[in-house]
Amino acid sequence: MPRFFKGNFSSKLEKNRVQIRRVEFDENGVMAVPVIFREYYIYTVYPGDTLYSIAQKFNSSAGEIMRVNHIFPPVTDPGLIFPGDVLLVPNLVKTGKVHYIVHTGDALNKISYTYSTYIDLVSGINHLGNPNMLFPSQRLVIPAFIYEVKTGDSLNAIASRYGLPLSSIVRANERRPGFQADVIWPGYHLIIPLPTMRNMVVWTPLPGTTVGRGFKITGQARSFEANVLHQLKDANGITISNERFTTADIGAPEYGNFTSMVPFDRSPTSNRGELWVYTRSAKDGSMQDLVRMRVYF
Repeated sequence: MPRFFKGNFSSKLEKNRVQIRRVEFDENGVMAVPVIFREYYIYTVYPGDTLYSIAQKFNSSAGEIMRVNHIFPPVTDPGLIFPGDVLLVPNLVKTGKVHYIVHTGDALNKISYTYSTYIDLVSGINHLGNPNMLFPSQRLVIPAFIYEVKTGDSLNAIASRYGLPLSSIVRANERRPGFQADVIWPGYHLIIPLPTMRNMVVWTPLPGTTVGRGFKITGQARSFEANVLHQLKDANGITISNERFTTADIGAPEYGNFTSMVPFDRSPTSNRGELWVYTRSAKDGSMQDLVRMRVYF
């Protein structure tokens, strides 16, 4: 059987905007998007690797690796992998973090480009002493989350829902077995890069989250005097939560952890909005490092 089955497949394009229903919120004021909150490793296959040997390295199972990467018909022969394939390997730990396992010949600029982020950011959040020196099997946290494909999904619809460029999703997954840009399979797990800036990553809420009054945000920032600001707007440009600030646990040149609550100062006039998280220039007060996160109400 060839690596990819040459059938007449077509993907559905979602034509109508998702209808947002009334929901129950958790203690952080959010309803989570349909993502998988487990620890994942992005691993590049070496000669001699098998699904079983890879599973042993990461406390996973061959069956789980096959499932999340769709390594079975009609895409490919069951369990068929090749050196250079990029696999998503699930772990049982429920952290929501995505780790990239450095492969021989990797460089940080290549890794950062693949996952639509910045060398400085990846280096900073992983506390790399020298970003030019990586070693095989090194584990790097990357700003991304994992989405499980549902029946009727298409890449266009997923990108639209989360307010992310389609190209970034394709680039993050294109070297994986089972991935085809024009056809995605229910049960397949996609790597979705988070929106970031050179000095800022927002870990929660994730893009596409439905938020309630007084929800919680967390992230990391490299900021003068450790100040991080945020506000919330709806799709009509109405400011739902006025600008407020929080303080990271350490200031520049380090990337400090921050957390804050986002109250509503007025009611949304639409069912969609954007969370803005940013810093301001110490010189002129201008907005910098703006991360814009699509949310729903």
